[in-house]
Parts: sequence; C-alpha cells; structure tokens
Amino acid sequence: MGAAGSKLEKALGDQFPEGERYFGLENFGNTCYCNSVLQALYFCVPFREQLLEYYSNYKNGADAEENLLICLADLFTQISSQKKKTGVIAPKRFVQRLKKQNELFRSYMHQDAHEFLNFLLNELVDILEKEAPTAKNEAETSPPEKVANGPKNPQANGVQKEPLVTWVHKNFQGILTNETRCLRCETVTARDETFFDLSLDIEQNSSITSCLKNFSSTETLNAEDKFFCDKCCSLQEAQKRMKIKKPPHIL
Repeated sequence: MGAAGSKLEKALGDQFPEGERYFGLENFGNTCYCNSVLQALYFCVPFREQLLEYYSNYKNGADAEENLLICLADLFTQISSQKKKTGVIAPKRFVQRLKKQNELFRSYMHQDAHEFLNFLLNELVDILEKEAPTAKNEAETSPPEKVANGPKNPQANGVQKEPLVTWVHKNFQGILTNETRCLRCETVTARDETFFDLSLDIEQNSSITSCLKNFSSTETLNAEDKFFCDKCCSLQEAQKRMKIKKPPHIL
C-alpha cells in the first residue's frame, strides 16, 4: 500500500491538495456500496468540516450514546488526522454500528448505494434533531423566522413554526416544485417539496445538464391519467413537470 501511495503522490505532484488525505476504505464483504458513499461524503468539504467541528464539540462535552453520526465523525477524524497523505483505513466501527442499527445491511449481499445514502442522511438528521431540544423549545416560544428549506408545520394555536434546519439540510437539501397546468382553463397548481437527492435517468453519451433538462421536461396527462382540476371540477388533460426551485449547496 505504501508503494501505491507513493505512486499516487508522485503522479499528482504539485497538484496534491494542501492538507488533503486520500485513503482507501477496507471492504468487509460487499460493503463497496457503503465505502463509495463514505468517500463521496468525505470529499464534500463543507459537510466534512461541519462534521469534524461537531465531533470536536462532542468530545469536549458529556458522553452520549454511540450512534451513526458519532461513528462517521470518528472515521472522518481518523482520515483527516493521518500523518501520511495516502493509505488505507478500515471503517470497522462504522460498519458494525450500521449493521447493528439496520438489519437490511447485516447480510453480505450487495446493497444499493443510493438507498444507503438516503438512509444515512435521514439518520443523521434524526440524530441532530433529537440532540437539539433547546433549539426546538426556543422555536416554539419565539416568533418564527423565515427559513428557505422545508415546509412549515402548523401549530395548534395557528402559529406557523419552521422545522429545525441542521447543517445536513444546509448542505444537501433543495426544493422541488411540482407544477400541473390544466389544458382547459390554464390554471396552474404548484406544490413544493424538499429533497436530499434527485433520481435522474442516465442515457448513453449524455451529460449532467442533459439529464437535468430531461428531469424537468413536460409530461402530458391524458386518457386514464387525466388530472382532476379543482377549478373545472372534473378530470381534464393537463401538463405536468417537476422543476428545481432551490438547488442544494451540494447536489
């Protein structure tokens, strides 16, 4: 591994980023789906920096129950604090915690990296929200502030309270608008929804720009798929499309 690392450093030469670490992750029996996601997240620099800052505060505070967030932060800390620029690290603690927490990942079968990413990001959000009871209490007792991410939650007293926005949201969450236009009365119905990722149809010899354009292309609803228009009070032919209203910081 040392020789391979030396070759990589020599190949990059002066282009090797200052302070960066390039470490492979050991495979524990078909955990390549997990390793690929961990590598992608590690090189999302804003996310990595906030995770390391969180871990630094965690170590200085009171002991808490081990969870995926702590295990991920510990792994990233191990990589970023290595003296060598290249090498291999075994994400054993993280993988063990993952298998303990979700039976889907306990077998040695291949898993879908996209599904794992969704699970991991949502799990990190859940942990951060549970660790912020003070922020939630303040939000309930003080006037709401406008936040770009997420739908508003109605309260019993009629006051709209914004959901807690974590640094995971700030990095990965965007807003989609689902638009439907009735072809009879031309009324446009729009509904916003948040997202952490986009599922794009990848065609051969296509670009990311082309895939995003196809994602937002217009679809005609007719025959058995007609749209119920509230203004016409009947099923009507319509045009439907999804468009990105607010892109995430990291897509």
